[in-house]
Amino acid sequence: MAVVKTSSSRQLVVNGVTKDFEGERILRGVDLTVDKGSSVTLLGPSGCGKTTLLRAIAGLERPDSGKISLGGKVLANGGTFVPPERRRIGMVFQDWALFPHLDVATNVAYGLPKGAENRSATVAETLDMVGLSGFGRRMPSTLSGGEQQRVAIARAIAPRPDALLMDEPFSNLDAGLRAAVRSETRALLRELEMTTLFVTHDQDEAFVLGDEIAVMKDGVIRQQASPGIIYSTPIDPWVAAFVGEANLLDADADGQTAHTVVGPVPLTHQAYGKHTVLLRPEQISLTAGSAGQVTSVEFYGHDCSYRVDVDGTEIIVRSLAAPVFNQGDRVSLSYLGPDAVVYPTAETEPVFA
Repeated sequence: MAVVKTSSSRQLVVNGVTKDFEGERILRGVDLTVDKGSSVTLLGPSGCGKTTLLRAIAGLERPDSGKISLGGKVLANGGTFVPPERRRIGMVFQDWALFPHLDVATNVAYGLPKGAENRSATVAETLDMVGLSGFGRRMPSTLSGGEQQRVAIARAIAPRPDALLMDEPFSNLDAGLRAAVRSETRALLRELEMTTLFVTHDQDEAFVLGDEIAVMKDGVIRQQASPGIIYSTPIDPWVAAFVGEANLLDADADGQTAHTVVGPVPLTHQAYGKHTVLLRPEQISLTAGSAGQVTSVEFYGHDCSYRVDVDGTEIIVRSLAAPVFNQGDRVSLSYLGPDAVVYPTAETEPVFA
């Protein structure tokens, strides 16, 4: 993609936003920050409020309370409500929402002011950015899914918005094409230094696209941090299990060590008594032994996943190698990872600031 950098991005801030529909609270005091020029992926299960939040930021829904601002300008706050057409926010919808009766150039030009100077040049430049130079006279129906998605992105960024919102924009693409197009899109938005909020329920996508990930559940952001922190130091057991395969094991802690069914585990925090410890599957190794029995083996070519029963507790183990154990084999387990995160047993409140 040929890219011409733009510096129109602004910081997006959401403070305490709530929204009810028919008496049901969908957003329950959402706090979210997308720094200028960065990308945040909003990750959560279906029905958690992701799309409602996106629509509130875009101006398609009016919050019941709270504040939304972009570049220091208040977009929604009590009596203040800036309509969507005046927010300078681009949006890419899940179904792309191209106008089927308009050619590519006219679709891309749709968001530009009528009579804007150099309108045609802006359209041509933007199509070049997304790798569609020369496609202006094509109709959407003649394009592949990936090409239609690029047109939708071009239309959203053509007016050089202050921020860009993307609502599961790759979900209608097949797996191979999705990976390629999202990588191209991420590279483009980085070059443009575009403030971007992606909505997704795909964990792999969230890690690839976001400088930060905001994990949402039941209308609130449970944790917002870099992908590395979200994965290694999730704020609670729910986030730990949601963002990847997780072994959440009962443990007896005696300070900096937890004693588990896989043996001793060093801890990030001092703890005593009954706790829950997070061990990721790739942090556990298997050797021939007698501690547990392999109940399943799945080989993916690039890695291998085992499930091991240890006295009634199922442990997931992942290895970057071809299988060396078979179903029914007896094995021993040991922990090879860094200091592990520990949670008080039955703790429901966050344990990390």
